[in-house]
This record gives sequence, structure tokens and C-alpha cells, in this order.
Amino acid sequence: MLFTDRADAGEQLAQALRHLQGADAVVLGLPRGGVPVAFRVARALDAPLDVIVVRKLGVPHHRELGFGAIGEGGVRVISEDIVRSGRLRREDVEAVEHAEEAELARQARRFRGDRPRTPLTGRTVIVVDDGIATGATAAAACEVVRAQGAARVVLAAPVAPPDAVARLGSAADEVVCLSTPQAFRAVGEWYQDFSQTSDEEVVFLLARAAADSADRPPVRAVAVEVDAGGLALAGDLALPEGAGAVVVFAHGSGSSRHSPRNRSVAADLNRAGLGTLLLDLLTPAEETDRANVFDIGTLAGRLAAATAWLRRRESLPVGWFGASTGAAAALWAAASDPGIGAVVSRGGRPDLAGPRLAAVRAPTLLIVGGRDTTVLDLNRSALGELRCENRLEIVPGATHLFEEPGALDRVAVLARDWFTRHLMPGPRGG
Repeated sequence: MLFTDRADAGEQLAQALRHLQGADAVVLGLPRGGVPVAFRVARALDAPLDVIVVRKLGVPHHRELGFGAIGEGGVRVISEDIVRSGRLRREDVEAVEHAEEAELARQARRFRGDRPRTPLTGRTVIVVDDGIATGATAAAACEVVRAQGAARVVLAAPVAPPDAVARLGSAADEVVCLSTPQAFRAVGEWYQDFSQTSDEEVVFLLARAAADSADRPPVRAVAVEVDAGGLALAGDLALPEGAGAVVVFAHGSGSSRHSPRNRSVAADLNRAGLGTLLLDLLTPAEETDRANVFDIGTLAGRLAAATAWLRRRESLPVGWFGASTGAAAALWAAASDPGIGAVVSRGGRPDLAGPRLAAVRAPTLLIVGGRDTTVLDLNRSALGELRCENRLEIVPGATHLFEEPGALDRVAVLARDWFTRHLMPGPRGG
């Protein structure tokens, strides 16, 4: 498995950790490269993010051999067996600890600033790194976290060699690793972009997560069974406290409600006070037939039926977010539903909605990657067919799946602003 960058790795890792959503979890990133991965995991799980600063205590004249580790709060984990076998004197141990304590304090101050360390007592703690080589630092982090009061320790990484994962099973209560290749030489080989993470990026991400957490309304997330005209469709409904509207997601071909891209956008909408409903418009059996994915009329009908179900449940304005063929279904259905407040298309195929485009009345935003040239041409043509308020936004350098660094963040901002403007009028919606 090859990851585009740390953001992509974090999105994929978050999906493997979905079972921990709502488990009163705290996400801790190992500096520096683990923090961008942990940032995405924390956002997807709606969990607080912090940094775990650990300093390994190395045997003098053999520093790669650790005899223990220290962490914040005066936590020290010492292997007395290694101390004895290494014939370390008390003054040797104290000298190493003293030197590492100074560096520990410097790093913690640098990364976290004046913010207090997140309390871990009695909580599930997810320790995240961008990859594991030997596992020594990850194991030390797990021991330190447990000593700081964690009730359950989960170690998560995108990639690691199989033998390291096996060893770490004794350090954590659960190890989650997406890829364990036998031919493992270095973590960076499994990333297209493994550029160095700077201290400044770590500081920025931690500060951003703290600000998001302070402003974030509590979110009630539940799995639902949507009645779409007598057909039961699986969905995930998330409603922030005081939600002003709900956005229904219609995914595209080859995707599902578990899509990390759609879930990332949905999390941003939740932070803005918008509810979200992610659902599969096809049953698992239907998805095996490729023709069903392009049956836009059927998809549109089910989207409309799912929206009717939602309106019976929640008295809130509704918008639609569609990707690829899902965007075509949203535009097709919008032509028959004047009550839809807004539509956003990400890398959509508006051409598949055909002549129905002219009947759409909902304000429509088309978002396309600058390098997705074929789809971009189709969206430009669709602008001439739409008679509603509309806009085309091009994300420079992005391809069809918006996998490039920062591309999906731009999609989320554009969608958030469009929906808040049209679904939540007044000061909150700008």
C-alpha cells in the first residue's frame, strides 16, 4: 500500500479506527511526522489532539540501546534488567535522565506552548506515528501513556514491518496498522511525498486542533437505517448541537459512505454547525453490477426518498453534496425538488443529469480539480445549462480524487461556505 502523503495516510488510518469513535478517546501524535497523521485521525474521530513527547534513555556509549524512557509529568519507565546487564551506575542513569529531561521540556514547550497537557486518566489513548521501523519509540510512548493513567492504549500507524507489529502487541492493548509489507526497509518508501515535517507545522496543527475543539459544538452521531421508498439503506447521521441544516451526501462510483474523502468534508461541515447524512444509495448486492452505478435516475429517486425520510425526522433545511455520479444524481433530483436549499458537486458528472439541469433551482457549486481536464470541460459545459445561481470553483493542481496536499481541505472550505451561506442565513452563515 502506497500513501500519497501523511494527510492521506491519516484519512485512511482514521477509517480503521472508526470503532473508537465515541469512546472518549484522546489522539496523541509522535513528533514530528506522526502529528500530521494524528491530526486527520483526531478530526475524523471528533477527538482531542495532543502531542506525546517521549525521550528514550540510551545506555552511555551504546545509545541505540534504551534502558528506559521518560515523559511529561515526571513519568519514568526504567528496565532494571538492562540497567543491571549494562552495569550502569546510579550516577550514569541520573546523568542521562537529567540531559533528556531538559530536551523533553524544551520540545513540549516548543510544540504545545502555554496549553496544558491533555489529561489521560481513565481514557482510551490512541498513539499515532507516520510509520514504525524498529518500534522502540512507539513502545516507549505506549509505556509512558499507560503510566500517565490511560485506561486503554491503542497504537496506530499506516505502515510497519510485521515483526515490529508483533513485538508491539505487548506494549499496547491494540495495534492498528494498515500495511505490514515483508520487504520493509524504510517508512519513507511507502509514501509518494515523505518530506520532512517541520516544528512549525507541528505547532500549527496542534494550535488549529485546539482552536477547532474550543469552537466545536457537541455532535450526536448515530448509525441509521434510511427508508428510501420501502428499501432500507445504511446511513450515518451526525447532528451537531443546535444544527442549522443537514447536508445529505451522495457518493460516486466505486465509493461508499465510508469514503475518507467524504467523511473528511462531513467533519468540517459538522464543525460549522451543519448536520450530515452519509448513506449508500445502492445495496451491497446492487453495487456489484457496474450498470447500477450509472443508473442516475434510480440513484436520484433514492436520494429524494432518503431526503423525505430525513425531513420526517428533522425539521431542518436540506442540502446535497454529490461526488462523481452522485453529483449527477443530486442535480437530477434537484430538478424535481424546489425545497433543496443548495447543491455542491465535487468532481461531479453534471452531464449525466442531461436536460434536467435547466430545471434545477437550488444554488449550485461545481468544484473540479485543475488537472481533472475531462471532467473540468464537462462542468464548464454544464454551467451553460444551469439556470439557477451557480459557480465553478477550480482547485489548482488537483486531480479527480483531490488527493494532493491541501486539495481536499480547499473542497471542504468551499462546501462549508456555500452551504452555510444558502442553508443558514444570518450572521452564522455570513
